[in-house]
Amino acid sequence: MTGGREGSLEAPTRHALDWKNPDFYDEASLFKELERVYDICHGCRRCVSLCHAFPVLFDHVDESPTGELDGVPREAYWDVVDHCYLCDMCYLSKCPYVPPHPWNLDFPHLMLRAKAVQFRKGKTKFRDKLLTSTDLVGSLAGIPVVSEIVNATNRSKAGRRLLETTLGVHAGAPLPAYHSDSFHKREARRVKPALEAVPTGETRGKVALFATCYGNRNLPQMDEDLVAVFNHNGISVTTLGTEKCCGMPKLELGDLEAVDRLKNVNVPQLAKLVDEGWDIVVPVPSCALMFKQELPLMYPDDEQVRKVQERTFDPFEYLMLRHKGGKLRTDFVNRLGKVAYHVPCHLRVQRIGLKTRDALKLVPDTTIEVIERCSGHNGTYAVKKEFHETSVKIGRPVVQRVESAKADHYASDCPMAGDQIEHGLADKGRGPEHPLSLLRHAYGI
Repeated sequence: MTGGREGSLEAPTRHALDWKNPDFYDEASLFKELERVYDICHGCRRCVSLCHAFPVLFDHVDESPTGELDGVPREAYWDVVDHCYLCDMCYLSKCPYVPPHPWNLDFPHLMLRAKAVQFRKGKTKFRDKLLTSTDLVGSLAGIPVVSEIVNATNRSKAGRRLLETTLGVHAGAPLPAYHSDSFHKREARRVKPALEAVPTGETRGKVALFATCYGNRNLPQMDEDLVAVFNHNGISVTTLGTEKCCGMPKLELGDLEAVDRLKNVNVPQLAKLVDEGWDIVVPVPSCALMFKQELPLMYPDDEQVRKVQERTFDPFEYLMLRHKGGKLRTDFVNRLGKVAYHVPCHLRVQRIGLKTRDALKLVPDTTIEVIERCSGHNGTYAVKKEFHETSVKIGRPVVQRVESAKADHYASDCPMAGDQIEHGLADKGRGPEHPLSLLRHAYGI
């Protein structure tokens, strides 16, 4: 095969991440690969509209004395790395040179390698380490009195100016609230119904919920709505004994050793649950992608990782599999009207189709306007002082689509993307609603 993917019927192939190889962290070797890939991207430019990393690269080339990559100083290579938030959209939707093409181009994994080199050399900012320490921040901010102080600070202009000055967190960026009454605390109090697991061809009928850091501390209502919807459909829900961050924030930072530590806590528990007959459901797309793709690429020979990968589902992916097997209730009591539905990038790259849309369409008198563009939030990218304005620009087309839809509801599977959309709307009168909340409302439960 000599052309791009347009000339081939072969699907993209993802090679394992060779992160334990000493050459992975060799800066000379890294720059040799950066130069090779950047030159290919410069010659193609197909991904110019995906994110800001590619325009930054192309501007550096176009403004160089030679008009080619050889005129770009190596220090500028890092600018491209800083603007990549590992959404994977270039790999799975645009690039014609990914494997099995002989050029073997994997831009996201190259950016990840560069971030890992930066981290190992001690060039990562304290702010970035703190923002990606979701377990630490969540546990501290979840202390009852502390949560009130944190939330009050995040809502005040003076507090936000202080955060911008001291940590570089943009004063205008949306920040989530913290709940001292976390989902895991609420779940411990919940009276769990006795439900008999009814399997279908592809589901076991009982699930282990990986609550996620965001679902546990920032948006416990999302996890509660999931439990309510699943129980309403006869699906038992359990949780992990000790849940840690999935590792995606540390992966995006390049702190692969931290990813390893988190994996060693979560994966054995999840694998044990799989062995006991449970499926795994993860409500935040980035966290689901961690178990479905990123950890398997980091640990291709780990049997527990593979086991978890094979039984991990997005909530709506799972519900539509139940529907396919004739086990999803469709006795909805409330209509939804028109829903402007944003599809997060980390859900699109799971290659499962638009299952959230399909589930919501089952509700009578409901229409879904699908928006398949980046919201611009992208993990911690949107809250950083130096990147916030760019993030707003990236997400503007999504905001415009939501505004022009004039829908009864707007929603995203990623709660952070929903906040980013609300942040950009001219009318701040109503906030986003998670699709699980909409489905629960439709059931009237």
